[in-house]
Amino acid sequence: MDLAGQDEGSEPCTDRLISASAAFEGSEEIAAARDMARGFLTSLQAVHGLPVSKRAMGMVQLVVSELVTNARKYAPGPCLLTLEAHQGAVEVTVWDSSTTLPAVMAPDPGRIGKHGLEIVMAVCRSFEVHREPVGKRIKVAVVLADDPGGDVAGHKVM
Repeated sequence: MDLAGQDEGSEPCTDRLISASAAFEGSEEIAAARDMARGFLTSLQAVHGLPVSKRAMGMVQLVVSELVTNARKYAPGPCLLTLEAHQGAVEVTVWDSSTTLPAVMAPDPGRIGKHGLEIVMAVCRSFEVHREPVGKRIKVAVVLADDPGGDVAGHKVM
């Protein structure tokens, strides 16, 4: 894992990019992608002093799992996963070789399966899909810290 950022013992990193990237080829590597996300978030806390809520820890791993699973399921060849800490959030980017854009299905509690993208969109602050010269890139952001007032990060309780 390639981590860029600040030296241990200094103030929390807020202006420098902290990132990690890896390529995944087999479906067995979906667990490795989740492990990479957990390690990245742990490093953000321990090494860089950034707050990471328990909710964010779980949500980032869930998002990574769903996006890498879809890439492995629907696109031939490897997929690339990049995690970046940016403006109080983790940006999760997954590239795959398929030019077919993901289709968001209407919510249907009776449907078995195919809820991954629906889940990702519900828990992320932002969701973007970009066609690339080869394939596509999906980029989402998950807020790292919950609001001190008790609101779930990125969402106001009404």
